[in-house]
Amino acid sequence: MSTQPDYAAPKPGSGNLKLIVSAAFAVVVIGAMALDTTVVKIGSANDVRQQAFSPETFGSAQFPKIQANVEQRAVAAAELATAIAADKKAASEKYGTATSTGPVIPVTLTGTFGARKSNTNEMKIDGLPPETVVRVQTGPAVNGTDLRDATGEIEFGQFTNQIQYQDAGSAINNEMKKTVLSGLDPDQLDGKTATVVGVFKLINPKNWLITPVKVEVK
Repeated sequence: MSTQPDYAAPKPGSGNLKLIVSAAFAVVVIGAMALDTTVVKIGSANDVRQQAFSPETFGSAQFPKIQANVEQRAVAAAELATAIAADKKAASEKYGTATSTGPVIPVTLTGTFGARKSNTNEMKIDGLPPETVVRVQTGPAVNGTDLRDATGEIEFGQFTNQIQYQDAGSAINNEMKKTVLSGLDPDQLDGKTATVVGVFKLINPKNWLITPVKVEVK
């Protein structure tokens, strides 16, 4: 007598049920993908090709923040000079923002403009020792990165490379020129009394090169 193997007969409709479940799952997945997808219009603000670093945009956005920060923290020149004479390191830590080449210190000065030389005007400041030379950058060229470094909030790691970092500093200087220096005639400042708010890098305590954020000629 022969023995026949027993095979379970497929239940009616089971293949169709699997197809229906698979199709439904695919619809759910595609729907979820669609919800998680953002359509980016070419040329829009979300187009990454439009997001290349713009020094001009950066400078115009950052200078008002730097200006407000410097005005808020600025210390009177006479007080600062006294503190530096007593303890340069302590004064730097109290008033300045550290950089690799020296602290950048915010200061407010009232005095009289003097001779103009090489994009700067000397200034005689009330209450400062006579041997302390103060020069204010009045353009048209404004050098250095003191404004960029003044707050400590703009760092190299925010940029792609050293070129962008340097361009950021130059753009901030350019924005300052538009905002602060555009209404000044540096050739006509000699002998005029003014109040200047700005920053300088403390390297030589007897030589302050001020990059201004505010100039009020009286």
